[in-house]
Amino acid sequence: MSLVVHEGRAALVAATADRLVALLAELVEARGRATVALTGGSVGIELLAALVDCEVDWSRVHVTWSDERFVAADSPDRNARQAREALLDRVPIPAGNVHELPAAGSASLDEAAAAATAMLAELGTVDLTLLGMGPDAHVASLFPGLPGVAQPGTGVIAVRDSPKPPPERLSFTVGAIGASDRVWLVVAGADKAEAVALARSGASPDAAPAAAAHGRVETLWLLDDEAAALLEQDGR
Repeated sequence: MSLVVHEGRAALVAATADRLVALLAELVEARGRATVALTGGSVGIELLAALVDCEVDWSRVHVTWSDERFVAADSPDRNARQAREALLDRVPIPAGNVHELPAAGSASLDEAAAAATAMLAELGTVDLTLLGMGPDAHVASLFPGLPGVAQPGTGVIAVRDSPKPPPERLSFTVGAIGASDRVWLVVAGADKAEAVALARSGASPDAAPAAAAHGRVETLWLLDDEAAALLEQDGR
């Protein structure tokens, strides 16, 4: 597990975009394709927007999402819609390379979770799962104290009673996150500093779900200086 701290949010986003472009090129050259699970949140969307003018062979890149709000497909709350507006509709990625988690309206939440789990299995190994983190140390839609944090398996689960609206969501399990080759936690802001310190201090996943986010090959905490402020004070 590695920690990289940048001076300011803009530097974090720019450097992470460069890091991601380099990884995509490496994967495409080595294996012919790359599979990335995207994240929502303000920093996650800023990161996607920063990729618009970068040189990426989008025909070889497949994307899905580590979590999604279970709302109508055209809802502005959808991570997928925000990602399309920031990046995917502005680059030449084939439609078949974009694997959205199901939207509300055509199936129940449990049916949507089952369909998303099957889709994830068909995608195969996820090369990189991008994660943001909330001030409560949640990642994807795995929230402290909710049963999803302990739910086994490597698929997508139904999340009910989310403390953040909307209440119904779909989320990678901890196992699905851990089955990814790489996990990058991209976090900015002073309001996240306590959660970063908690997650990196050995807290239980029930108290800090971010503490359970590990990739098989690589785990990176990519922070701005405000999010890392308590780590610097504590020397962790």
